[in-house]
Amino acid sequence: MIGHLRGKPVYNEKQNELIVDVQGVGYSLQCSQFTIDQVSDQASCSLWVHTHVREDAFILFGFSQVAEKELFLSLIKVNGIGPKLAIGVLSAMPLEKIVNLIDQGDVKGLVKLPKVGKKTAEQIILSLKGKLVIDQKSKAEFSSKRDIVSALVNLGFKLADVEFVVEKFNDDITVQDGVRQALSELSG
Repeated sequence: MIGHLRGKPVYNEKQNELIVDVQGVGYSLQCSQFTIDQVSDQASCSLWVHTHVREDAFILFGFSQVAEKELFLSLIKVNGIGPKLAIGVLSAMPLEKIVNLIDQGDVKGLVKLPKVGKKTAEQIILSLKGKLVIDQKSKAEFSSKRDIVSALVNLGFKLADVEFVVEKFNDDITVQDGVRQALSELSG
């Protein structure tokens, strides 16, 4: 199965779909709006992939960050939530906010997500509250790595190159140390 792709984003006409050219082969990926916004203007992108196989389809789902993929995988384990609904949920608001709504048991907040009714929101909370891979420590680590990536992209480095370097860092790295180490590696 495909777990990761690195290539050039070449086409984005349909909602939540991105085509990535990897050495002349165009892979069609279903992605959240968050991922599409992060990579569509880049010359090169690096995406984590979930390969979803059904009787009648072979569908690739792409994520710009591991934390987004982990939340997606947690959501599709919930009874009544398929991959397309999970992508819609991830497109609606930042990951941290979705996790907070689930951890707080906020049914009203989850119902505001697209195509999530009261019963689905309750099922999400019942299934995932306190069980998410993205716990408090991971959210802080995710946030610092995201800040490192953002700082380096703002300095003019390519997102794919930056993510390749940053994903090797320890999860407890500070933003300042991460930027310093990444600058050293990207410049050398």
